[in-house]
Amino acid sequence: MEKFELIATTLFGLEEVLANELKELGATDIELLNRAVKFKGDQTLLYKSNLHLRTALKVLKPFAQFMVHGDNDLYKKIKKINWDQYLSVEGTLAIEATVSSDYFKHSQFVALRCKDAIVDQFRDKYEKRPSIDLENPDLRLNIYIRDRICSLSLDSSSTSLGKRGYRQAQSLAPMSEVLAAGIIALSGWDKKCNVYDPMCGSGTFSIEAALIASNIAPGRFRTFGFERWKDFDASLWSSIKEEAEAQIMTPECKIYGSDLDEQAVDISQSNAINAKVDHLIEFRPMDFLKSETHFNDGIVFLNPPYGERLKEKEEIIPFYKEIGTQLKHHYEGCEAWIISSNIQALKFIGLRPSRKIRLFNGPLDCKLHKYELFRGKKGYQEKADDSN
Repeated sequence: MEKFELIATTLFGLEEVLANELKELGATDIELLNRAVKFKGDQTLLYKSNLHLRTALKVLKPFAQFMVHGDNDLYKKIKKINWDQYLSVEGTLAIEATVSSDYFKHSQFVALRCKDAIVDQFRDKYEKRPSIDLENPDLRLNIYIRDRICSLSLDSSSTSLGKRGYRQAQSLAPMSEVLAAGIIALSGWDKKCNVYDPMCGSGTFSIEAALIASNIAPGRFRTFGFERWKDFDASLWSSIKEEAEAQIMTPECKIYGSDLDEQAVDISQSNAINAKVDHLIEFRPMDFLKSETHFNDGIVFLNPPYGERLKEKEEIIPFYKEIGTQLKHHYEGCEAWIISSNIQALKFIGLRPSRKIRLFNGPLDCKLHKYELFRGKKGYQEKADDSN
């Protein structure tokens, strides 16, 4: 099969994790970008990337690049492309534009001019034009203008790969599936030691861990943009999905999730059922800070409140102190990974992080801290901070 250039987008801080995923899938010429990874692959890899990548947001297929000298020039050059090879006159279209240019100020205007050029071409040929469908189009086009360089890509994912399809309900301020999977990957989890998510919210950490441990493809529950492309190979896609199903395995670990909010536990359980991993996770209502349960020799993932809401702000420092106390006394022999945008509050955990990683949870600039809770005379030992 012919190889071509592809770009997988991701969240800040997960570029290397994504590159490793792509390498395992067989990608070549891998190059790290800002919040993206460029690589080469064939149609098989394009399909597999959408199905299997846990830390990608989109998989884009670039197909044109040119200089533009204003909106009229953009219109003319977009209209020159033979759009029949990508879209039928009865089809539907959506355009997403991003600009980083002194010559093009507004992304929505760029998207509108490109849309006009494409539909005008069809109208000139057939006296009919494709329709616009922002939710579920036959073709989603990605346009990026940097200075005067315009790059066009076909969006093979259409909706974000982070939307796995299992999270029908969610609690307040849920963590994205991609970020949860990325944090699990950054932890180096071996898929064998037990996992505990004590502030589970919508259950994302627990469910992503169950999917990883079971080798279940994250795209198993959804459809993709390429399935509506004119060159879609249904037979190839069917064989790739069958291969993925055959690779599902029974995990060696146990996964636990809990939350103080009983409604959050119900939501987590419902989402786990949708993901078909509910039998692998034990969810229960429990106050992490008051629990006497001991959890030894496992890995703990915590996404505590950040104190963004006014009601939390006065209580956030004591709250983080209690998290540290609970980890010290009930989680000997464990690793704890805590993400928060409240860097000041993280200092009151009372343990020295052995690793610090900068990530973004949505628009929030966060730090992910790793704490190693070794057994010792006091039930724990602190490892010296070895990173900034």
